[in-house]
Amino acid sequence: MGSSVPRGFSRYFILELLKKKSHTGKEIIDYAAEQSNGIWKPSPGLIYPLLGRLLDEGLIDETKDGKYQLTQKGAETAKDVDKVNDIVKKQLEVLFRLGNVGRFVAIDLLEKIFTMGSILSSNVTKMTDEETQKYKKFLQDELKKIDESSAKKGKKIKIE
Repeated sequence: MGSSVPRGFSRYFILELLKKKSHTGKEIIDYAAEQSNGIWKPSPGLIYPLLGRLLDEGLIDETKDGKYQLTQKGAETAKDVDKVNDIVKKQLEVLFRLGNVGRFVAIDLLEKIFTMGSILSSNVTKMTDEETQKYKKFLQDELKKIDESSAKKGKKIKIE
């Protein structure tokens, strides 16, 4: 399985698991195997050195009965991970919604922009200053409309 588990996943898996209750290293390994239906069974060579690093970083403590539990610092780190996960989840939801609905709008806009850019680049030397200013104003007005429309829907578009 090794390479198909994202780098850093094991660390956050342990922190997430220890949020609920304390576990031994073996229990962590067994739980991972159980949750993944046997697809991922982290080795003791992965888990125990990782637990040692988490101990060194002050994110976990070892109890008298050999179980590991989160420290206050570990709990705060786990909460920060949850916040980041929530942010990423919300961004992905927006992307999926845009993918479902806005994809066609985005493709249409890109095609129009490409077409206008091609026409402009082929004719720019032939345009008068007045025509250039009119074209510039038209583009600015269109960008303003898009920005206002997005603002009404609570979205921000940053165009540089």
